[in-house]
Amino acid sequence: MTTATLPDTNSDSANLTGNLAGNPATTPATSPRWTIKAIEALFTLPFNDLMFRAQEVHRQHHQANAVQLSTLLSIKTGGCSEDCGYCSQSSRHGDVKREALLPIADVIAAAQAAKNKGASRFCMGAAWRGPKEKDLQQVTDMVAAVKALGLETCATLGMLKAGQAEQLKDAGLDYYNHNLDTSPEFYGQVITTHTQKDRFATLAQVRDAGIKVCCGGIVGMGETRRARAGLLAELANMATPPESVPINQLVPMPGTPMGHVEPLDPFEFVRTIAVARILMPASMVRLSAGREAMSDELQALCFMAGANSIFYGDKLLTAGNPQADRDQALFNRLGLSPM
Repeated sequence: MTTATLPDTNSDSANLTGNLAGNPATTPATSPRWTIKAIEALFTLPFNDLMFRAQEVHRQHHQANAVQLSTLLSIKTGGCSEDCGYCSQSSRHGDVKREALLPIADVIAAAQAAKNKGASRFCMGAAWRGPKEKDLQQVTDMVAAVKALGLETCATLGMLKAGQAEQLKDAGLDYYNHNLDTSPEFYGQVITTHTQKDRFATLAQVRDAGIKVCCGGIVGMGETRRARAGLLAELANMATPPESVPINQLVPMPGTPMGHVEPLDPFEFVRTIAVARILMPASMVRLSAGREAMSDELQALCFMAGANSIFYGDKLLTAGNPQADRDQALFNRLGLSPM
């Protein structure tokens, strides 16, 4: 019997991207744990070998058949000043109506409903470049109220200014989501109104404030496999890899620059999940956007590949999401249980 060998993780270090260099919140003090060349080698393993490797890693660090459930609520929808090519909430090309920040009572009701349905984490998302101080005070009140319900709290509010992460931490925020989206080389084809280094600056503030990091990306935007490897290299080589790594499959939104991108091959998506699990053994790997279009069989492969967290509920910001009842039925069929 032939067994696939693990690639040398320290070869080809010159291929690592520049965003990691010199950033104490993201860069290992020693040589990188993983190079792009080594990550590409994982992607090219025979599918069964890759799945086997990912399952081995998964079982060494996590419960084999437990999945963490998170619910995401858009607390402020539409009108974002950024030009993210995948997002229908951009004021530059999106068709989502601009709405005001939700009243705190609505947020508490949604969080309680999510808890009643089995979610253990509640994430609040706002379509901003970054929060203004007057808005942040309302958000911190929401965080404190959701925390009081006994839920883990998460927020995704865009880029943070000095001191804002500390305010969120004081309110009881457990996780801050700020995705890298894609590799540095492909980033300019997705977003032009800010750089990926801007995102790293926010991640550094989050780490310094003692908040856990939720950071992943989007695949299926027309990027190459090497770009997917580059994204995963940046995540895996952070000094402390993100505690939560959402892997999103592009949901093409009408009216956006990426509204007509050809869908990613499903097996390539599963490979991305498996490689993420191998690179970041202790992280929660979340099966995020795109699940509504996935068959039960494809989702089952993703769980086998090491995904152990999902967004749970009817909607992800402006994109659809499988109904909670469908998820419960799938869990029953697969013998999975919520964490």
